[in-house]
Amino acid sequence: MRFTRVLSAALLAVGLAAGPAAADSSPSPSPSGDKDAPTQAGTSFRTATEIEQGQQATASGSTGDYMYWSFPADAGERPTVKATVKLPEKHATQTWQLDVYDGLRRRQACQYGAQTRTAAAGAATVELACVLRTVRAWSEPWANDPLPGTYYVRLTVVGLQASDLGQPVNAEVRADSKHIGGPAAVDGSLAQPLVPGIAVTSAKDDGDAAGGSKKHPVLSSIEPDGGWSSSWWSDRWVWSGIGAVLAALAGIGGYALTRGSGRPSRAPGN
Repeated sequence: MRFTRVLSAALLAVGLAAGPAAADSSPSPSPSGDKDAPTQAGTSFRTATEIEQGQQATASGSTGDYMYWSFPADAGERPTVKATVKLPEKHATQTWQLDVYDGLRRRQACQYGAQTRTAAAGAATVELACVLRTVRAWSEPWANDPLPGTYYVRLTVVGLQASDLGQPVNAEVRADSKHIGGPAAVDGSLAQPLVPGIAVTSAKDDGDAAGGSKKHPVLSSIEPDGGWSSSWWSDRWVWSGIGAVLAALAGIGGYALTRGSGRPSRAPGN
């Protein structure tokens, strides 16, 4: 009876501990509104328009232009980028492509999704999507794993007839993430996320007579809600603790079942 009460209390604690860990696997919440969502795109990596995850960014351009956006992604997240291109009423067959690059401008492969699509003549829209691999907190220098930092989205047409070049188009881009958590955790973390300019420290301005400091600009100022969280902690520690508790309970239960009453048995008649 006593052991049953102990086991019930332990299982209740395990359930309470597992609740937050299971909740971490849900998609990241989106911002409450898109009132401040960007309405234009950059034309290069350096001029990429910054967007937050969950924002629906829009832009107008011409067929043949390169459109760039950037967004932050932290360790344990699996980003998904979607784009919709609204085509002119009259056009020939066109092929559009969505590419995603990390903070080192390395092109990241898509796990799945229609990264390249061909719109038939007269089609109103073309939709593209790219689901990246899970962002890792640390990786070998030679690897091409996604790492925490800024990610760049490039949208452009890669196949069209010369008669369609320069026609007006409208684009919509959105980036979201699903938090993977412990299954993607690694032992290690970057000293700094791969954000352009973040490693540049403030430098003393020799011409400042007041002795103040002058900070170099950070090329990308956007970061995840709550800041960068790449660290040693992950929900896998929760599950490790749960495993330790269950192992201890199994040991206690086995001992309680095998020790008997603790009194030596007596032969009948003695």
